[in-house]
Amino acid sequence: MADRIEVLKTYKTYVGGKFPRSESDRTYRITDGKDNHIANACRCSRKDVRDAVLASRSAFGGWYARTAYNRGQVLYRIAEMLEGRKDQFVNELKLSGVKQKVALNEVHTAIDRLIYFAGWTDKISQVFGTVNPVASAHFNFSSPDATGVVGIIAPDEHPLLSVISLIAPVIATGNTCVLLASETNPLPAVSFGEVLHASDVPGGVVNILTGYRNETVETLTSHKDINALLLASRDIETGKLADENASLSVKRVVQYRAEDWFSGEHENPYLVLEFMETKTTWHPVGA
Repeated sequence: MADRIEVLKTYKTYVGGKFPRSESDRTYRITDGKDNHIANACRCSRKDVRDAVLASRSAFGGWYARTAYNRGQVLYRIAEMLEGRKDQFVNELKLSGVKQKVALNEVHTAIDRLIYFAGWTDKISQVFGTVNPVASAHFNFSSPDATGVVGIIAPDEHPLLSVISLIAPVIATGNTCVLLASETNPLPAVSFGEVLHASDVPGGVVNILTGYRNETVETLTSHKDINALLLASRDIETGKLADENASLSVKRVVQYRAEDWFSGEHENPYLVLEFMETKTTWHPVGA
């Protein structure tokens, strides 16, 4: 039998619960550690970023209105679906040069991390909320509340585990997000969009884009409908650009320099609080 040319997959983006190609219709090559062509990914444009932010903003109201218990159920469902497709993700990680044992450990840790944050969704208010003493005839309550739309810039290392470690604490409390996946190895992140699509996550809660960072970061960090930024990229210039652009629209910026994505430090309820605001309610005491 004659040798055949393997049909390489073109990974699409995940925006608004759908899998569109880039509006520019451009793609770029994804290679393994030996520079072998293994797949193609969409080369997103500024228009793609704006479309993703719009989808994320449109989804915020409905996701925020869900009960905390229901959001926990949804995150647990994502973990269930990822468990059922773990062989696919192990293979995608191996394509980038990761050994079988390391790839399997990354997938298992990612699943466990989803379950960890699923367990926190209905406990944050009780643990971090408070009843405040006031010098008047009122009840005064303070509780953490969702910030809104969060822009996330993922790192290149551990492209599945890092993405889940960044997304899970953001959406657990009612935020929505737009994620720029790793430029060099975006495949696990985009495949994770397929898991989200098959779960109970409403379209637009998580949006995943691929492409060259220098063509998308400026638009994401300066977009006025983004309420906060989470940066896990080690690129210093990206961090400076985010700080400068965020100052123009008063965005919160969290720069996350993880050394070990497998560490237990990433299973921490304080990561959830990074993207919450404190809401205080006054209520008069009846006679």
